[in-house]
Amino acid sequence: MKTRNLANRQVNPMGLGCMSLSWAYGEPPSRDEAIALLHRAIELGYDHLDTANIYGAGESEKLIAEGLKDRRRDYFLASKTGIVANGMARSVDCHPDSITASIDASLARLQTDHIDLLYLHRFDPKVPIADSVGALVRAIEAGKIGSYGVSEWSAAQIREAHAAHPMAAVQTEYSLWTRNVERAVLEATRELGIAFVAFSPVGRGGLCGEMGEPADLPERDFRRNMPRFMGENWLANRQLVHEFVALAEGAGVTAAQLALAWVLSRGDHVHVIPGTTSLRHLEDNIRTGDCDIGADLLARADALINEKTIIGHRYPDSMNALVYTEEAA
Repeated sequence: MKTRNLANRQVNPMGLGCMSLSWAYGEPPSRDEAIALLHRAIELGYDHLDTANIYGAGESEKLIAEGLKDRRRDYFLASKTGIVANGMARSVDCHPDSITASIDASLARLQTDHIDLLYLHRFDPKVPIADSVGALVRAIEAGKIGSYGVSEWSAAQIREAHAAHPMAAVQTEYSLWTRNVERAVLEATRELGIAFVAFSPVGRGGLCGEMGEPADLPERDFRRNMPRFMGENWLANRQLVHEFVALAEGAGVTAAQLALAWVLSRGDHVHVIPGTTSLRHLEDNIRTGDCDIGADLLARADALINEKTIIGHRYPDSMNALVYTEEAA
């Protein structure tokens, strides 16, 4: 797959999201299985790994260190700070002192002297943007991080931060069934020359066609509380997914490959970071660039699954309260 720019480095636009290796989607794989998957990812050509200090309360960062510290030159490393977990409750802290302490803690867990890209995981309305950015600039000057980005910020907030100091990337959920960024953020990043990194590009697995009943998911799987996976919403959405799978299979590709190709088609500055605990999915995803997926097929996928055909919000109210990305029309 042709490389794309991310923080002044050419990387495969198919990155690997590492959250599911330690957190959020039911029971994570064993440590040996997770490390084997990371090594296989590098072998396949994944050279952009994305994690966060909150994933598994730091376990995701420790996992990458344990598995890949001797291969640090083989991948671009992104992590995040800013979300504070207190049990199931979430808050945001982007105070400069907190950012500085968090970076040092992440570097220790990752067993490295630098993080290529550090995101502010959410917007903190209690702290002036210039103050948060200032802490990141000082970390850049100290060589602790290479560049900074933000996640789930509005276009106006992105522009304000970028004016204070140029940012490298914006990471926000984006898929056929989550289109918030099309309101303003996607165009803002294109205009400003900022890479856009799409998380959950296959709809948290919902678009793959392999998911059973959400009620049967492990108790700790956070999709059980997401409106579009619940009750009557899921019954309606599942029917659309069945049609989507048939569309993809009729073209000789997997549903995940079609979903990923659609997101990547939205701009030359767009990257995707699907997460998986499956070696088969890991291999299928990176083969997306080799698939024959034309504009007509992408248009049919776009018309079938979008913000008007899918039922239910992407987040419950408690999680949505931390999101500033503009709502889809």
